[in-house]
Amino acid sequence: MSIETALVAGADRTQRRLSLSPRAPAFVQDPYQAYGWLHAHMPAFYWQDYGFWCFAGFDTVNRLLRDRRFGRENRWGPPAIVGPDRAHLADFDAVEARSLLELEPPAHTRLRKLVNRAFVSRQVERLRPRVEALAHALIDRFVDKGEADLLPAFATPIPVTVIAEMLGVPVEMGDRLVAWSNRMVAMYTLTQDRETEHDANRAARDFAAFLRGYVRERREAPGDDLLSLLIEASDDGEQLDEDELISSVILLLNAGHEATVHQTGNAVRTLLAEGGDPRRFFETPEATAATVEECLRIDAPLHMFTRYAYETVEIKPGITVNPGERIGLLLGAANCDPAAFSAPRRFDPARADQKNVTFGAGIHFCIGAPLARLELQVGLKVLFDRLPGLRLAETPRYRDIYHFRGLERLNVRF
Repeated sequence: MSIETALVAGADRTQRRLSLSPRAPAFVQDPYQAYGWLHAHMPAFYWQDYGFWCFAGFDTVNRLLRDRRFGRENRWGPPAIVGPDRAHLADFDAVEARSLLELEPPAHTRLRKLVNRAFVSRQVERLRPRVEALAHALIDRFVDKGEADLLPAFATPIPVTVIAEMLGVPVEMGDRLVAWSNRMVAMYTLTQDRETEHDANRAARDFAAFLRGYVRERREAPGDDLLSLLIEASDDGEQLDEDELISSVILLLNAGHEATVHQTGNAVRTLLAEGGDPRRFFETPEATAATVEECLRIDAPLHMFTRYAYETVEIKPGITVNPGERIGLLLGAANCDPAAFSAPRRFDPARADQKNVTFGAGIHFCIGAPLARLELQVGLKVLFDRLPGLRLAETPRYRDIYHFRGLERLNVRF
């Protein structure tokens, strides 16, 4: 069944209700067809598969991201990812409960102030030579083979190595860190079986146990790294207790690579689809920055960001949410809203209406955005400078992981 057929069949336009599985193969591979239909017919709708109101328009999403009547913190009990029986998710929930991403002021303000000092643009810019050297070193490993899967060979090692080095966590632990992260992130797909839940809980338990041991080592022998800085702050008084520290580090390690890996793959796919010499997109620093922004807009790595209502809010006429109810903000759809962008599905780094909500907005704007932008700018430029003849070895397919968006593989030849 085509996406348009599924939309027409599953939509009640009078009641603004939609039944459409985010795991439908056609939707997984190209959600933008659905977004285009929604923009035209139902930009605000109740997504029955999720059980909450969702919003696709750029202006509405941008406004709601900044609206303090909504927040990430669940003030009514355990996260509503699965049913009420969550005893088997105790370790996972313990990590989530103290995560910077899931908190609101004043706890959020305190944690973000501590962590933010390592991610401001002037600090991140110092990492540019390291990222460039790393990108070259990775390409050196596979350049003579004539082919590679760029996801494990290039897209993953750059952000994993950089965030591990920033935190002072052993870089050789990279594969294990990625595995723990992937197993935890599986909890955010729409449906999980019991084994996925148990596996995510084991990953959270093992991840936290490793970090607690490493924190003990760092207390005894501090280094010049973010983890030591956070430990020192927690020792100074009412800054970070150990649970907050562990949750913060897990979030930084997970978020520090997950989205950038997906975005690197998505960007390579986007640029190769344009044809011609890809180096033309990276001729100057300004062109490189503009290219990355357009890649972030046109095929973002995160397509939904949920928030809780903290009071009764009429979002639009006929759409009122009550305290404790969630809403879904469709970042990927907002970035392609024809009311906000001229020819939104056209790749145009020079567009005059360049803007996106890929990193969110408001107090939960992604703390790692400057780092992600730098890694993408440097990594993509080095990749295409070194391998201008890069071409797809097969048509890449997207993973069934909505609301994230990333490729299964990125097999290329050069």
